Amino acid sequence: MRHMDLQLNGKVVLVTGGSDGLGAALVRRLAAEGARVALCGRDSERIEHVVKELGATGADVLGVPADVTRPEDLERFVAAADGRWGRIDALVNNAGRSAAGFFERQDDSVWEEDLQLKLHAAVRLTRLALPHLRAAGGGGVVNTLAVSAKAPGAGSTPTSVSRAAGLALTKALSKELGPDNIRVNAVLVGLVESGQWTRQAEQRGIAVEELYATMGRDSGIPLGRVGRAEEFADLVAFLLSDRAGYVTGTGINFDGGLSPVV
Repeated sequence: MRHMDLQLNGKVVLVTGGSDGLGAALVRRLAAEGARVALCGRDSERIEHVVKELGATGADVLGVPADVTRPEDLERFVAAADGRWGRIDALVNNAGRSAAGFFERQDDSVWEEDLQLKLHAAVRLTRLALPHLRAAGGGGVVNTLAVSAKAPGAGSTPTSVSRAAGLALTKALSKELGPDNIRVNAVLVGLVESGQWTRQAEQRGIAVEELYATMGRDSGIPLGRVGRAEEFADLVAFLLSDRAGYVTGTGINFDGGLSPVV
C-alpha cells in the first residue's frame, strides 16, 4: 500500500488566525507537508514566533500582521502572498473567537462585531483570492466554523448565527465554484484545544491540562476528551489536498461525537 502523499508540496495556502491555537497548528502541519504558507493575525509577536520557529526548519512561511475585519488588511495579506510566490492555491478562513451569551443582553454592536469577524471577513478574503485560485487551475477553501452552526443551543448567539451563515456560504460557494475546480468545505469544531482556553486557565490559576481534563469529563463528549489542535490540522490539510478531490460542499463535525446533528 502506498504512503498517502497529500501532494501539498509547493502549494501556496493562506491561513487567517494562523498565529495561535488551531491556526498555528495548521500552519505547522501545512509547512511540514511542504506547502508555502502565508498566515495573518493581530498579534505581531505571536506571528513572529511562528515564522521564526518554522523558518528554522527551512519552511517557506510568510507572516502578515492583519485585522481580518479591515478590508484593506485583507487586501494587503493577499497582495503579500501573491507578491512573494505569484500564486494562491488554497485558503483557510480560520479567524474567530468564542462569543456566546444570552440574546437579550446583546446589543447591535455585539452582533455587528461577530458578523464582521466570522462572516464578512470570510466573504471578503474568498472574493479577493478567487482570481488567484482560478489562475492556479482550481484550489481549496476551508471555513472553520462551530458545531453550533448545525445545532444551536440556548445562549449560543451570536456565534451560532454567524457560523450558520458560514455554513450556508460554504454550500452556496461549493455549487457556484465547482465548475472552476474550486472545492469549498467547512470544519465545525466542538471543544478543541486553543489559545483562548490556555489564557482562561492562566486567569483561573490552573494548568491548561487540568482545564481540558475537566472539560472532557463534564461536557458529554462521547470520546471523553477535548480535541487536539494537531487533529484539527490533519483534517484541514486533508481537505485542502488532492486526496480530498471529490469532497466539496460539506461541513464535517470535529467534536468527538458531541453534536446531536450529523
